[in-house]
Amino acid sequence: MGLGHSLFRWQRGRQKTGYEKMLLAGLRWPVMFDLYLLRFPEGCEVPPHTDKVANGKHYRLNIVLKRAESGGEFLCATPIYCSKRIKLFRPDACKHEVTKVLKGNRYLLSVGWVIRSKT
Repeated sequence: MGLGHSLFRWQRGRQKTGYEKMLLAGLRWPVMFDLYLLRFPEGCEVPPHTDKVANGKHYRLNIVLKRAESGGEFLCATPIYCSKRIKLFRPDACKHEVTKVLKGNRYLLSVGWVIRSKT
């Protein structure tokens, strides 16, 4: 199944904890990257985890478009940069999570890319 089949369609997130993702753009070459709109409805959370890649270093920039009224906080052990609205981190090397959304919905724009190791 190609990227085109997933474009602009809400899908369940990889952690299967209630958040949804919509693919807005993506490439596999020359730099592997993806751009998603993420929706975290009330009641969902993402447990602590890492996102391993087969080869290289994975980076992700999350831009918070709308914060939940309560809960839904991003936690990361060792972010590269973290402010109220901007989160830059290595999801393959840094354990990260989203606390339970207690009230409202949380939306963010998420761009990720992988810098492949030279082999």
